[in-house]
Amino acid sequence: MDKASPGSWFGQPKGLTVLFLTEMWEKFSFFGMRALQVYYMTKQLHFSQSDASLVFGFYGAGVYLTPIFGGIVSDRWLGRRRAVLIGGLLMAVGHFMMTSEALFFPAMVVIALGNGLFLPNLPSQVGGLYAANDPRRGGAFNIYYVGVNLGALLAPLICGTLGEVYGWHYGFGAAGIGMCLGLLIYVLGGQYLPDDVAAAKTEITDTPAEGPRALFGLLYIGAAVVIFRIAYEQTGNTLALWADTAVDRTFMGSTIPVTWFQSLNPLFVFVLTPLLVGMWKRAAAAGREISGPRKMALGAFGLAISYALLAVVSHAAGMSAEKTSWLWLVVFFVVLTASELYILPVGLGMFALLAPRRFGATTIAAWFLASFGGNLLAGVVGSWWSSTSPAIFFAAMAGLAVLSAALLYAFKLPSRRQGGQAQPQRTP
Repeated sequence: MDKASPGSWFGQPKGLTVLFLTEMWEKFSFFGMRALQVYYMTKQLHFSQSDASLVFGFYGAGVYLTPIFGGIVSDRWLGRRRAVLIGGLLMAVGHFMMTSEALFFPAMVVIALGNGLFLPNLPSQVGGLYAANDPRRGGAFNIYYVGVNLGALLAPLICGTLGEVYGWHYGFGAAGIGMCLGLLIYVLGGQYLPDDVAAAKTEITDTPAEGPRALFGLLYIGAAVVIFRIAYEQTGNTLALWADTAVDRTFMGSTIPVTWFQSLNPLFVFVLTPLLVGMWKRAAAAGREISGPRKMALGAFGLAISYALLAVVSHAAGMSAEKTSWLWLVVFFVVLTASELYILPVGLGMFALLAPRRFGATTIAAWFLASFGGNLLAGVVGSWWSSTSPAIFFAAMAGLAVLSAALLYAFKLPSRRQGGQAQPQRTP
């Protein structure tokens, strides 16, 4: 069977639907657990705020470190199909282990190891579904990453509600069931997926950038993204704690579950992506397209604005001894999401742009190191939350975002290639 032939499902190869649904359920399980994690530690396990933030940050860092090793293992020994299956099984087991308080830490280790095998190997199969000259290939990742954000959108609504209303373990169990559904779809749809050889042929083979300058560019952009992520990753950490205790979540006589607010980010990804992509296309057609680093600088500056807004409203609430309206949290996530779309997918594209020949996949894997460093430091910085006021903490996050923006604005590409923009995505 020619797996790159025209598909009969929604005008795309059938394998894309399989990968879309597999990724959707994997992200449902991953973000379902993350929506509950910090609340579970502080309310059920009685961790101090600083300890909970540190654990949250170390775990977030771990899931971005293991894919580098997972990619090596799959390339040399397992192959991508088996790596996805083994990784998915480990993640499902880890989510079910979370239903036992005694297995909390081992469960996180198992999930991180499974994610290391799963994360780099599922999306790398998308390109193998298409012939090299297939016009549908360019939009394939747009469709695929809708699955990423759909799973992230549904997770807090379902797993978060089950955890808050019926018990934490129901939420963790739902995350495990979601992972099992994703694996079942992947196995049943395996006949429509490319083999490992076909997938490997689709890896990036861009023309090499200028040696040492390209390496410096990768390190420079990575460092700026680490600083950006210190502030960005507070959304599931200290910001979640603030939303639980300092935000008035009353709506029409009922209280909005606090985990629901973590669905706002993927929701606004759906809303804002077509608007931003359309704007960028019009700018390019008119010859007014800005470079990748400048786009990223705008994204970092937008994040600074979002945290500066929280600093102001939290200070005002403290002066009046009243809780902050949940509408301000919605405004925050609108600005944050727009900022995210300017920096994270564009940054991934910049890494592809600067990748040396035959090291495209390795360079993309190195992008996860920036996520690793950012999450690790976000946990350390988040541990300071209880020792300062929310207004000062949010102002500090705005300052970090401004520093990232300044670094990115000053960056000059080491070659003439200004493109390389990737499609918006969420990387767990």
